[in-house]
Amino acid sequence: MQIRRATAADADELVRLREVMLRTFSGPDWSDDWRESARRILVRRLDEAEPTMAAFVVDRAEGAGLAACAVGTIEERLGGPGRASGLMGYVFSVVTDPDQRRHGYSRGCVTALLAWFRAEGVDVVDLRASADGEPLYRSLGFQRTQDPAMRLLL
Repeated sequence: MQIRRATAADADELVRLREVMLRTFSGPDWSDDWRESARRILVRRLDEAEPTMAAFVVDRAEGAGLAACAVGTIEERLGGPGRASGLMGYVFSVVTDPDQRRHGYSRGCVTALLAWFRAEGVDVVDLRASADGEPLYRSLGFQRTQDPAMRLLL
């Protein structure tokens, strides 16, 4: 298995894989076209000179697109005890095409993403785990937190 860092040229496939993931969750409103907005963000951010977004991918063996990916961003916050740099990573869009699962692709992509975070000086990494994904993340050292998440839709 070869893991590589994605470029803007991978944006369409990253959006396609994100849709594969999102369709496993109940209730999204598919009436809006989020795909073009997501593609534009990926194109802009993946090839920045000093990127704060990275994606790691596995190409399909037959050469027709991607088999898996993991995407992450770095956010700069104020440092504090135990988090001196103030740099926080966030993992999202971890997905493997259904016909490509059980080969360790998601593990490889997330492991590469975590190495990127470390190299960039990130102190802490957050994610939201599905029930299916939680065993993978636990095996990589992630733990449930006590902090409740809240959201406001504007």
